[in-house]
Amino acid sequence: MQNTTGAAEPAPPKSTFLFLMCLSIGIAAGIVLKLFVLDILRVSGSSMEPAVRDNSVVFVNKLAYGLVKPFHGSFLVQWGGPRVGDIVIFLHDDKFVIKRCAAVSGGRLDFSADSGYSMDVGGETVALTEEQFNRMKSSSVVPDGYILALGDNRAESVDSRNYGFVSVKNITGKIIGK
Repeated sequence: MQNTTGAAEPAPPKSTFLFLMCLSIGIAAGIVLKLFVLDILRVSGSSMEPAVRDNSVVFVNKLAYGLVKPFHGSFLVQWGGPRVGDIVIFLHDDKFVIKRCAAVSGGRLDFSADSGYSMDVGGETVALTEEQFNRMKSSSVVPDGYILALGDNRAESVDSRNYGFVSVKNITGKIIGK
């Protein structure tokens, strides 16, 4: 290439090309990591306190249960499922929600209307409203392919007691850092 004086312009230095190539590779790797491997999110709400506090930052392992479809809240390939006690993230009503897995498929649920409404799950008694009790009492076990997802702060949490069991297909990751 020639400049206005007719002399050839020197080629850009190799270091500039290498920098731009490394920058492009780094950006592409960051996008792939965020979409498929690890995400960092800020929590909004107190339903998981004290384990996960409002406005805290959490790390999500998106590979914990399978390879997630970006932007869809489902799996391309699934190789595992949540365990009781895992704090999971899933898509519900077009929002990502964080709750604790209280029971997995086949987990036994015992309901009682003695001295208030309650559900026993894994040896823990969970208080229910009359509406929640009437909605859930016909389920003695967690259905195949679903979990019972509850917030740790039961008084403030809107969870499976309100909207039912959560499909494992909607779980997009496991919280690994709080």
